[in-house]
Amino acid sequence: MINPFDDNYFMKKALEEAQAAFDKGEVPVGAVIVIDNRIIARAHNLTEQLNDVTAHAEMQAITSAANFLGGKYLENCTLYVTLEPCQMCAGALYWSQISKIVYAANDPKRGCGAMGTKLHPKTKMTGGLLEKEASDLLKRFFIQKRNLN
Repeated sequence: MINPFDDNYFMKKALEEAQAAFDKGEVPVGAVIVIDNRIIARAHNLTEQLNDVTAHAEMQAITSAANFLGGKYLENCTLYVTLEPCQMCAGALYWSQISKIVYAANDPKRGCGAMGTKLHPKTKMTGGLLEKEASDLLKRFFIQKRNLN
């Protein structure tokens, strides 16, 4: 039997969150956290709306998932996020002990890989899933921002 709930399915849900951020004038990054093929947290960037530099999609999703699970550790959970986590988010993901991170677009300047940030030893991370879709949304956002200024 084919499982419709694969990495592509969940990354598309993260892209829906990124679109919601785009529609609000936020940098279009979206995230979902999944356990046992069930989305337990959905989030997108809210840094402008909340006037909070820490209100990244991943941070919002971590808090939501921890509240759902009733504990601070996200073992057996997977984060799907449309942009490679930054150093701040990677640090929070380290402490959450999340099992897996799947991201779409690389962030060669501010991503955790470029910054040399360490993840928890039990955390697996892969990138590039639906990268074009995520990158195109980010590019459209920044072109629109430049044209408005």
